[in-house]
Amino acid sequence: MTETPALQSNGPQGNAPQASAAPERNKGPAFFSCWDIHGYYGESYIVQGVSFDIREGEIVALLGRNGAGKTSTLRTIARMSDPQLTHGEIWLDHKPLHEMSDFQASQFGVGLVPEDRRIIPGLTVEENLQLAQIAEPKGWSIERLYEHFPRLAERRKQEGVTLSGGEQQMLAVARALARDVKLLLLDEPYEGLAPVIVQEIERILEEIKGLGLTTIIVEQNAIAALHLADRAIILDMGQVAFDGIAQEVLDNAELRQEYLAI
Repeated sequence: MTETPALQSNGPQGNAPQASAAPERNKGPAFFSCWDIHGYYGESYIVQGVSFDIREGEIVALLGRNGAGKTSTLRTIARMSDPQLTHGEIWLDHKPLHEMSDFQASQFGVGLVPEDRRIIPGLTVEENLQLAQIAEPKGWSIERLYEHFPRLAERRKQEGVTLSGGEQQMLAVARALARDVKLLLLDEPYEGLAPVIVQEIERILEEIKGLGLTTIIVEQNAIAALHLADRAIILDMGQVAFDGIAQEVLDNAELRQEYLAI
């Protein structure tokens, strides 16, 4: 096993540290930064020194083959207990996420929409949304959510777990927006959905993009994610292999073949 480094805090007090040098076109203040983060599932070394910055309002596609560390990186950012962060720093809006628990990070504005959606059994659509707003700070009102997700409005009294896969995905995204979200993390939002439902989810995400919400999207359907994103970060074996404009990946078949096999 690789020796587990101790969790360190090497950035300047109160300011997000600089990650690895970004392309010139991306210069400017970072709203989000992760700096040399390392994460383990038990003895399995998964996140191996990932660093990148995001400007406020950007949508970033976090891509890579299966097992590249995409979901693990997303979970580390959200401060989930697994994988365990052992080294590095994570900053959002000048606050150190690496010093927070998952609950504290959620309160501060990290909204994770996991692949399994985690709709609460026994509760209706509306009750799932209301539960997300029990504690401050609240985000979008229920009425605003229904305006952007009219299908949920139609099914507001239906038990959430009885919705179709696409509708459950809409509910999971809406539930995240019911909180005051600074950073939206989407893990495989198109997974297992029919093409017509994927198009509907894409429309909703385009609306979110138009609102300027800072977002990281992990998606195996890389082409769909790249069309939505401003930038792309490609992971390979738990490390950043590419960080650049999304269109560069769309235009570079050799790069896609090497790291995405599409």
